[in-house]
Amino acid sequence: MAKLRIALLLSAAVVTGSCAGLPLPGSGPAAGEAISQQERQQGAQAHAQLLQQFGDAYSGRQSAYVVQIGRRIAVESGLSNAQNDFTVTLLNSPVNNAFALPGGYVYITRNLVGLMNNEAELASVMGHEVGHVAARHSSRRQSTSTITQILAVGLGLLTGSGDLANLAGQAAQLYTLRYSRSQEYEADELGITYLTRAGYDPFAAAGMLSSLAAQTSLNARIAGREARSLPEWASTHPDPGARVSRARNTASATGAVAGGGTNNREVFLNAIDGMLYDDDPAQGVIDGNTFRHPDLRLQFTVPQGYTMQNGTSAVVVTGQNGQAQFGGGQHSGSLSDHVARVFRELGGNQRQINYGNVTSSRINGIPVAQASARVASGSNQVDVTVTAYDFGSNRKYHFMTVTRAGQGIGPFNSMIRSVARLSSSEAAAIRPRVIDVVTVRRGDTISGLASRMAYQSNQEARFRVLNALGSGDSLRAGQRVKLVVFGR
Repeated sequence: MAKLRIALLLSAAVVTGSCAGLPLPGSGPAAGEAISQQERQQGAQAHAQLLQQFGDAYSGRQSAYVVQIGRRIAVESGLSNAQNDFTVTLLNSPVNNAFALPGGYVYITRNLVGLMNNEAELASVMGHEVGHVAARHSSRRQSTSTITQILAVGLGLLTGSGDLANLAGQAAQLYTLRYSRSQEYEADELGITYLTRAGYDPFAAAGMLSSLAAQTSLNARIAGREARSLPEWASTHPDPGARVSRARNTASATGAVAGGGTNNREVFLNAIDGMLYDDDPAQGVIDGNTFRHPDLRLQFTVPQGYTMQNGTSAVVVTGQNGQAQFGGGQHSGSLSDHVARVFRELGGNQRQINYGNVTSSRINGIPVAQASARVASGSNQVDVTVTAYDFGSNRKYHFMTVTRAGQGIGPFNSMIRSVARLSSSEAAAIRPRVIDVVTVRRGDTISGLASRMAYQSNQEARFRVLNALGSGDSLRAGQRVKLVVFGR
């Protein structure tokens, strides 16, 4: 989180674990058709933007391994026989996601890799995403999954700005667009076909989908909300259970026996040992309801029942009674100038947002300026408030909150007043979480190993999901398992 990006207001709609491709004009070769020069150029143009939105490429030693596996499975698609034609990137992102762009660009986040338990699962996700491109799904998306639908979840709804709409549309394509149920099924089938061709265990796809569904459910429980899912007949997106079952049936149809193909579990575990997991402290960390940034030396706490999504440029806060974004960076001028700048960016080139008087105060010793505006949102009106904080040395940060008309900052009052400086010792105490692969010893138990997980709650549940262990599973001596521990 370094400076404000209005597009990140939409990141609250991130669907953890969904694949999101970027539909480009004329994108996506038909299955088996070679990558064209135009597609390469289109993918290259989107590549830099996508890296910026997702925390850039991960620079750890795991990157070379992921690139190797991604290229190996991608050539099975028939898009190209040359592995070097594919640009595979391990993203430095704490979300669970993967996607591919026309032109041979394939992406996967480090947290999704950390959730996996063998190389075949990694290859299955890569194959699924390449399958979307090979089947031309990006260019066949329904027009209903466009900016009109997506802006309803972000502040872009307020502005009517063409420029902002374009920017929001780009972020929406990266974060929120889903493929249809039939397209997801087709990509699953293609991915399993690629797995089989490459000699991997085709049942790994079902295993990975099962782990992802379990992680999504756990995340929902931890956040205090139900993991709701519509019956499959009521939704275009596949029900997780039905998708796992279908993937198993597809694997069975290949004639393979579960566990009969290559999975390279030990190679995989050796490769990911020590990989960063969850937030990168360089971008700030979320611990429960509190966000801390050791480099910017600041912190704040969101209300109970609200969730945070940490991006490279902003933190988005969402809940039933409003949304907020925290951003900012190096800006000269006064706090009032900063408030004006935020409203100006929100309005874009085609609309001026008229806000009231800017008031001044101090919160936890920090100079603060605040102003609000009543803004039309469709047939309704909402309150938009900008609260700016001066951290000195031209460092200015702000909350932009949106609530129902008449609420003002409403549910965000405690959050706005919680912004404070971190002391040097508090900043130094913030450590990254990393994957630690350990060997089970005689007498080790799930509860005992789980107690070493670097979390204050749900340790055993996290441990079981991370290692694909069901409620009835146990450990055996010599087995290797993953922990998430604090690094240095």
